[in-house]
Amino acid sequence: MDMGLHHKSALVTGSTKGIGRAIAIELAREGANVLVNGRDREEVERTVIELKSMFPSTDPVAAAADLADREQREALFARHPHVDMLVNNMGIYEMLSYEDTNDEQWETYFRTNVLAANAMCRVYLPNMLERDFGRILFIASEEAMMPSGQMPAYAMTKSMLLSLSKSLSKLTRGSEVTVNTILPGPTLTENVREIIDSLYPGEALTFEDKEKRFMAANLTQSELQRFIAPAEIGRLAAFLCSPCASAFKGSPIRMDGGMIPTIF
Repeated sequence: MDMGLHHKSALVTGSTKGIGRAIAIELAREGANVLVNGRDREEVERTVIELKSMFPSTDPVAAAADLADREQREALFARHPHVDMLVNNMGIYEMLSYEDTNDEQWETYFRTNVLAANAMCRVYLPNMLERDFGRILFIASEEAMMPSGQMPAYAMTKSMLLSLSKSLSKLTRGSEVTVNTILPGPTLTENVREIIDSLYPGEALTFEDKEKRFMAANLTQSELQRFIAPAEIGRLAAFLCSPCASAFKGSPIRMDGGMIPTIF
């Protein structure tokens, strides 16, 4: 289906790898001109070239910047003051116990995962409201609703994004601007694939066999019993960014593979 995104501009933060890259690809597939963001300028440029090659009718743009850094954010805003769609995907995570997390690490998680995303919204939301069209999409995690206890700083920041999304959505009342959040479950990003591949050395197993073994041993609560493909999240994101999804307002949309065991 045509999602009506041709020639619209989309800034996807952290879009050179993983979920962000998949979202950039799916938006470009729908005809959007994607602003590719990442900290590594070479990776950003490479991703722009790949998008242009895959979707030659679109005009992807390099938007390299460390968005956790205020000066770099402001430089990006000066270059790109208006976008039709903002996907706040950038974030950091690692397995880090509560006892091992110091004050500086808490502050880094808050600054990177929350304050940077909020700064993006403060710049782009007013213009969307003025033009009466826009999409803001946060990428959270099932950890936002069901903290595992293995990464409390990460879980805290993702929960905060749910609250921020709902608060900002209240400002869009009566407009064609929407603010929503996707909550992915365990996703097969490049890093996850490398980790799974490394867990069973010396065993003649296909990746699918390794994945099944890992899920059965470590993620029994998953009803999907496989990792979610980034492209699956990318397609959902493209739909939520489209005019087709105008009735989604301040919604947490779960694509968690059944990880969250409750109905709410």
